[in-house]
Amino acid sequence: MTLFQNASEWIDAANAQDPNQEIYQSQTYPKELLYSNRMYERLMNFHPNASEEVQIATKAQHICRWKMPRELYPMDRVGYLKWREDLKKFHAKTTGEILAKAGYSQEFIDRVSFLIEKKSLKKDEETQLLEDVICLVFLEFYLDPFVQKHDTEKLKNIILKTWNKMSDAGHQEALKINYTAANLQLIKDSLGL
Repeated sequence: MTLFQNASEWIDAANAQDPNQEIYQSQTYPKELLYSNRMYERLMNFHPNASEEVQIATKAQHICRWKMPRELYPMDRVGYLKWREDLKKFHAKTTGEILAKAGYSQEFIDRVSFLIEKKSLKKDEETQLLEDVICLVFLEFYLDPFVQKHDTEKLKNIILKTWNKMSDAGHQEALKINYTAANLQLIKDSLGL
């Protein structure tokens, strides 16, 4: 087994403990394991030559997220931003512990943490690649639940914010996703296409 295979198995095992379930194509999955698999598959389709650091960061981007529920923070913008910041550090630390156990160097671990914490977004190519993958997975799999919950103006705002985080290559990839007709129209309306 390579270091990568060991680390991947341990990340999957950690995410498989998620008590929250999601049904996809008539099968039930631990929510964060399904998310991790979607992230990794999207990365490999979008950028098959991605470095091992990006591959690990992609798989571990939400590792054990259920252990830090949103409800523990004030339900306002400040609380939300604090939760997001703490989550990044928690995901990076949890992943770092797995990578150390697998035998990776401190330099490798630091780079994965840098990516998971999304440092130097728009400046660092690999951080941007991770962000593109996050946005693509959101648009493909998680936009629909948002559509059920929010009004059109809020949705347009969410789509625009998502779009603005992406690179040109990410934009091109996003337009290839097989959306419902209604969601494709919503995206076009949001972007003025």
